[in-house]
Amino acid sequence: MNTFKTYNNISKEGISILKKADFKINNLNPDSILLRSHKLTLTELNKAKLKCVGRAGTGVNNIPLEPASKNGIVVFNTPGANSNAVKELVICGMLLSSRGIIEGNLFARSLKNESIEMMSEAMESNKSLFKGNELKDKTLGIIGLGAIGSLVAEAANILGMKIIGYDPYISIESAWRIPNDVEKADSLNYLLKNSDYITVHVPLTPDTKNLISKKNIDLIKKDSKIINLSRGDIVNNEDILMALKLKKISKYVTDFPSPNLAKRSHKNNDVILLPHIGASTKEAEINCSKMAASQIIDFLSNGNITNSVNFPTIKMSRSSKYRLVIIYEDAPGIIGNVAGKIATYKTNIADMVNKNRDSLAISLIDIDRKPSNTLVTDLSKIDKVISVRFC
Repeated sequence: MNTFKTYNNISKEGISILKKADFKINNLNPDSILLRSHKLTLTELNKAKLKCVGRAGTGVNNIPLEPASKNGIVVFNTPGANSNAVKELVICGMLLSSRGIIEGNLFARSLKNESIEMMSEAMESNKSLFKGNELKDKTLGIIGLGAIGSLVAEAANILGMKIIGYDPYISIESAWRIPNDVEKADSLNYLLKNSDYITVHVPLTPDTKNLISKKNIDLIKKDSKIINLSRGDIVNNEDILMALKLKKISKYVTDFPSPNLAKRSHKNNDVILLPHIGASTKEAEINCSKMAASQIIDFLSNGNITNSVNFPTIKMSRSSKYRLVIIYEDAPGIIGNVAGKIATYKTNIADMVNKNRDSLAISLIDIDRKPSNTLVTDLSKIDKVISVRFC
């Protein structure tokens, strides 16, 4: 029997999938953890039975990946499950930065004590203060053309925008979704120089931290608007504030408030802050929890891995009722040692597949009989093997 524990308010649809697969709740020592934004501690991660963590969302900076990998714990995320929610907020961010919507709302609310006649006169005489610009025929630069970026490209194309995309690591699946008339930029600098709007959709890594900063802000087209719903540290706040002060860019919209941005937003209208609500829709939360739950079930039931951030993708159809899942440090000779040990127990291998990612590897091995506890124990004793289980 497989068990799970949840942190945060996981949607009932995701929990239902686990329960239908006969997973039971175990808050003390679970096989799996399903969470959203909860920051997982080392104590929570080092439970004796823990085999996997499902993050109902994309970012995994709340999960200590290195200790998880060292202990053979597979960490999943759910790319694409919240993409539509973020896409819609990107479009909203472009409109908020363009049409004087927030300023106009504040002005209209300030007239609450006026008569209907005075209110109408004030609004008519002052509406020119909130004149903005349309999105049609403007150029949108999209940094990162994955699940979210490609959807933003589709939506912007329908709105009549010109689109420049930059992503040196684009997947084939994402490439198929991108409209044909999206201009593919050879460099980030080209995109920055030629875009009226810039939206960021890349994960936070050492390479993408401060991706937009003083090193390239001078290249940005004057009066451009930047939308960052990806991760706060991808854009350097201090450098952005200086660019706003110097009127180099006209608006900055972000889902990651900070004290310095909040101070600027309080005094000026050129910073629009949102409380990290990019994926905060009922639909996105349901989609993410269902995807994470399904990935957990497939891994614990079959050893298959999809959308892991620390282990390779691996999948094999069942050729027998008995499957060994072996996680180990990738090194020469381990597969031979494993196969040899299985043979000493007069057990035949019906099928097997091996995959590696960086220093980690996993093997799925279908055998013709139920493995004994001593076989599992002996396999666990092989040098470099991290964990062995039967499912």
